[in-house]
Amino acid sequence: MDFLADYLWLIIALPLAGAVALHFGGKFLPEPLPGLVAVGAIGTAFLIAAAAFVPLATGEAEAHILMLWDWMPGIGAAFEIRWDQLSALMTLIVTGVGTLIHIYSIGYMHGDPRFSRFFTYLNLFAASMLTLVLANNYAMMFVGWELVGLCSYLLISFWFTRPSAAAAGKKAFVVNRIGDFAFIVGLMLVFTQFGSLSMSETVLSHPGEVLSPGTATAIAILFLIGAAGKSAQIPLYVWLPDAMEGPTPVSALIHAATMVTAGVYLIARNAAIFELSPVALPIVATVGAATALVAALIAVGQNDIKKVLAYSTVSQLGYMFLAVGSAGYVAGVFHLMTHAFFKALLFLGAGSVIHGMHEEQDMRKMGGLRTAMPITHATMLVATLAIAGIFPFAGFFSKDEILASVFANGGYYLVLWGVGLFTAFLTAYYMTRQYIMVFWGKPRWVEGLKPHESSLWMTVPLMVLAVLSAGAGFLNTPQLLTLEHYLEPVFEALHPAHLESELPRILGMDGLAFGLAIVSLGVAVIGIATAGFVYARSSERFRQWFANATRRPMNASENAFWVDKFYGKTIVLPGKKLAQGLASFDSFFVDGAVNGVAGVVQRIGMSLKPLQSGFVRSYGATFVAGVIGLVIFFLTRGGL
Repeated sequence: MDFLADYLWLIIALPLAGAVALHFGGKFLPEPLPGLVAVGAIGTAFLIAAAAFVPLATGEAEAHILMLWDWMPGIGAAFEIRWDQLSALMTLIVTGVGTLIHIYSIGYMHGDPRFSRFFTYLNLFAASMLTLVLANNYAMMFVGWELVGLCSYLLISFWFTRPSAAAAGKKAFVVNRIGDFAFIVGLMLVFTQFGSLSMSETVLSHPGEVLSPGTATAIAILFLIGAAGKSAQIPLYVWLPDAMEGPTPVSALIHAATMVTAGVYLIARNAAIFELSPVALPIVATVGAATALVAALIAVGQNDIKKVLAYSTVSQLGYMFLAVGSAGYVAGVFHLMTHAFFKALLFLGAGSVIHGMHEEQDMRKMGGLRTAMPITHATMLVATLAIAGIFPFAGFFSKDEILASVFANGGYYLVLWGVGLFTAFLTAYYMTRQYIMVFWGKPRWVEGLKPHESSLWMTVPLMVLAVLSAGAGFLNTPQLLTLEHYLEPVFEALHPAHLESELPRILGMDGLAFGLAIVSLGVAVIGIATAGFVYARSSERFRQWFANATRRPMNASENAFWVDKFYGKTIVLPGKKLAQGLASFDSFFVDGAVNGVAGVVQRIGMSLKPLQSGFVRSYGATFVAGVIGLVIFFLTRGGL
């Protein structure tokens, strides 16, 4: 670690260098060389991070701060890297999952005329997210925060010739600016109170000695709004479903490993401030529970394979907010990790299906693909079971920890636990619905279309992610609690929520904790069974009856409860009218005043223009007339 500590900057520098190199030289390289350059850059960053992670995880090394450049001396704004348990774990997720997505993209983007530019943006996106999670001060974090927003705009609107993609990129950029404004105001409050932007001197020192409960609440709420923008929480979640207009690897990168996890990381990193407020954590938990439920209800009615996963991401992020808002910080970070694996797998698997179906995304036109795409089918089955929370897949462990952490708080949190439990049922239901509609039943695709399995560039990352989705939950098994002990130095000064002073145990536990685990597993099984019966086992007559009986709620769900239309009428349309009114005011009054002055000057000039005849005799006569006039003036005034 001592040797690697001085080279941690390479984790950010390598993908950044890859982006710069591809920006200037990528167009001169044939496929797949630009992709291999990008993979090499982020893959090497992953290896360095993994090597530095080992001594930190084994306890042979402690948290380390690497100063690179004191940007603004005296205020704690510098380019300095904090390598501790939380930032190291986030770095491994970003670089590890990011490397697999880069590899997958080589196959997915094959033949695209802007192949090298795509990998330029991917590398820049990774470098931006790494800047965010490795920052030891808020100034550097904000640089990464804004660069992530910029990269999301570039990648979502990558196919900018499509009007829908261009609009989606702008929508993501504008909505995120709302959260970013709140975030930067929160940073101003932090600096006002502490006189520094360094985390070592603020949130990671003794904030309780500086912040009053009221000030802590103000900072926490502002940070929450910023986090809600990046992590797509109510009411700022509307940009994320539209982000599906970007290439599928972009969806996987944004939804699984990078941008949307930034808000969860922000709250976890600043947990000490949130705990100083009497109301901030309950508000975070409430926002998370509401988001999880609403997004899950919307996902139930979606027919676009990527839209189902988009709303699923919003819902799962709500779960993470519910966890950290219940002081279950380890549970929230644990679910962030497992979600990165199975959600990346689901998106990349969906991309494989779309690729094999010749760009078809409507699940109603699929069916029976398990034989045509066996690898994609098997890996997506693993991811479906993981996100549904079926033992022993990864999602079971992290989801159960979240629900147990919420339950452990008692009181109002029991209501949120009920919401989380119902959301778990909906998750299992809509994911099973998607799986059946895509891979089972009779083929419903158009005549002449021949689905096919994807290339190794795409299927190998699917298989790696399937292994992680199946086994990552055991990193925090009851006997070991590896992740719990690993993250203990980060959260040791806080008051995390545990059930009976410990995290719920799955094996060897008794009493209430065991009952909660059985309940959460049972709810997931019921959700799978319900969807299986409705979409696979029931008769055609029953399915027709079910469709008629649920037509209205399914229509509301398919239209996302018309939230976008509501925003359009109440915010976007009035905003456009206001802009048009201001433009008219500017054109008529402001421009009119300026143009009026110019017109007066012009008319005066035109009236004086005849005096400039160009004849010497005219100028002489004018001069004589002027002298005579002056003489007369002074004589009449008695001045001569």
